[in-house]
Amino acid sequence: MNPIMLSVLNLLQGQTGDVIPVSDFDAGIILDKLIELQNSIGTLSIQDGPIASAHVILLAAGVVIFLGVAGEAFFKKTGVPDVAFLMILGVIIGPVFGIIQPEAVIQVVPYFAALALIIIMFDGGLNLDIKHIVKTAHFSVTLATLGFVLSVIIITLAAHFALGWQWLESILLGSIVGGSSSAIVFGLVRNIKISEATKSMLSFESALTDILATIVAFILFEAVLAGHFDIQTLQETIGRAVVVGLVLGFGVGIPWMYVSTKFGNAQHAYMLTLGILFVLFFLANSFGESGALTALVFGLMIGNKKYLSRVLRFKLPRIERDDPTHNQLTFLVRSFFFVFVGLLASFGQIEYIIFGVLVTAAAYFGRIFVTKIILTKRFSLLDRAVTNSMIPRGLAAAVLATYPITLGLPNSEAYPQIIFFIILSSVIITTIGLGRSKKIPPPESMEGGFVKPPEDSKGNN
Repeated sequence: MNPIMLSVLNLLQGQTGDVIPVSDFDAGIILDKLIELQNSIGTLSIQDGPIASAHVILLAAGVVIFLGVAGEAFFKKTGVPDVAFLMILGVIIGPVFGIIQPEAVIQVVPYFAALALIIIMFDGGLNLDIKHIVKTAHFSVTLATLGFVLSVIIITLAAHFALGWQWLESILLGSIVGGSSSAIVFGLVRNIKISEATKSMLSFESALTDILATIVAFILFEAVLAGHFDIQTLQETIGRAVVVGLVLGFGVGIPWMYVSTKFGNAQHAYMLTLGILFVLFFLANSFGESGALTALVFGLMIGNKKYLSRVLRFKLPRIERDDPTHNQLTFLVRSFFFVFVGLLASFGQIEYIIFGVLVTAAAYFGRIFVTKIILTKRFSLLDRAVTNSMIPRGLAAAVLATYPITLGLPNSEAYPQIIFFIILSSVIITTIGLGRSKKIPPPESMEGGFVKPPEDSKGNN
């Protein structure tokens, strides 16, 4: 037999699974097998696999980038966060049109979630000003702690009694969405005419709640897997996480802020910093910390190196402008991850939609209660109104929502769905609240809305 025809015959045998005796070979059999193979290929479609073809995925990526840029510009003009647009896009290209199936998304969850967590916390540290943090730290810590605890209690009770979840699972859900999103708050406060002290307070509060949510959530992940939980383990784990995060963040951040200035505008200076950040994340996880606090402290050191050089009496070379690559990378990670959350959304269970909206509304009223307790009369009416409205849940919650799936926890599929609606509802409430706050005229004080301290107001609080 012709070797070429024999090769074709062997190929057809492999594709169809049929064994064709060489003695029975003829052109008719070849033609029949070719038609059968063609028909089997023709029945394939995008829906047969977990992911679409490369050119369709690239189209989706292009749309994500375009919408991310447009959403960011819209946010700067109107104050409406771009999170909602990106998550809805994820719903469109995922559950609606099926361009990307959940099976494909779940496969990359552990890697993308870790990357998003590192980059966003590092970015949060870079954008925090230590000088302003020190002035309002007591307000930020109290607001973050009480607000987080109250939100966890509200959502825990709702999940246990309304959804019938176990207590540990309910507490885990509450912890994941217990605090405001630094990724959103940082952007919002830049565009609001409130005092610098209030901007710093809200920014630091959101960074703290991101850290708190991450640490507590990872403790509860282990508790749910083990089936038990005790306070001593919580205290030991939080203590270890704080120590590891601070030691690694300061221990590497302070020397690196000096070393990084030596590079000046070197071509790969930012990539070296990113490499150090990834190594720190690995070390933090190895020593029992999630890596979130380490990334935040490391970013805080790098972002405040000019101020810290004076405080620590380091003689630094001339400090150059930060590498713009970081802003582009942060933008990409934010944009793609919120779309990523939309891909995991599902509208099949109406109780999750109702639950997400109601607990968000309850958390909002809890926020108002906490604000009234904490903020003194030093804060103007405008500052208080903005603080009341600042409840957006975002990237940290979205990242943590994916971990129950990878760990195989009970009700794992429900976490992304519920948290999707909580994020969306909280962003809408924040947007409406900030819109109403714009109608409040700022006080005459030149401090931008923050009423002068008592010593400057003749003893009046």
